[in-house]
Amino acid sequence: MTLGTDWAIAWIRRSADVVAEHRVELITLDREIGDGDHGENLDRGFSAVVAKLDTLPEGSTPADVFKLVATTLISTVGGASGPLFGTAYLKAAGAVAGREDLDSASLVDLLTAARDGVVLRGKAAVGDKTMIDAWTPAVDSAARAAEGGQDEKSVLEAAAQAAETGARDTEPLVAHKGRASYLGERAVGHRDPGAQSSSLILRAAVEVAG
Repeated sequence: MTLGTDWAIAWIRRSADVVAEHRVELITLDREIGDGDHGENLDRGFSAVVAKLDTLPEGSTPADVFKLVATTLISTVGGASGPLFGTAYLKAAGAVAGREDLDSASLVDLLTAARDGVVLRGKAAVGDKTMIDAWTPAVDSAARAAEGGQDEKSVLEAAAQAAETGARDTEPLVAHKGRASYLGERAVGHRDPGAQSSSLILRAAVEVAG
């Protein structure tokens, strides 16, 4: 079973729903160690994306979907979230350009490119208490699943589970990037909002994979 444009669109729609459902939670997490606008910004961005999905022309590929997401988030989301998530989707689009159907290996390419886009934009590494602490284990777990012959949904499930664990594991960390880094030890005990939203978005990919 490969995943095509219908899945990509469904993933984005479900991501928008999940972000809306967890908007207050994300605002609260960000208020504790940031400026409190993460949930609001992401919700606004994904709402704008959903409004544009119906404008995709017939014959669009998954890459076309992700490029639309990227340009919309970058143009509508304030703070760090727009550039970071926007770059992730833009790099993901490039990684699967020309592919109408995505197999397990293609999904690993997609996730890897998205993670690398965030690294490129944010200059963060694992352990810095950022969304990379969710994305990198997600990529690594997805790659292992694909190498083991797992199907597409299993690859996405591996990524989502690893991202959820990675997000939880940011709680004891001292932040080294972003606004949270100004807090030093006071950031310990709080979950990174970007890692949490990333885990929610990756879980949404599984939920609509059939």
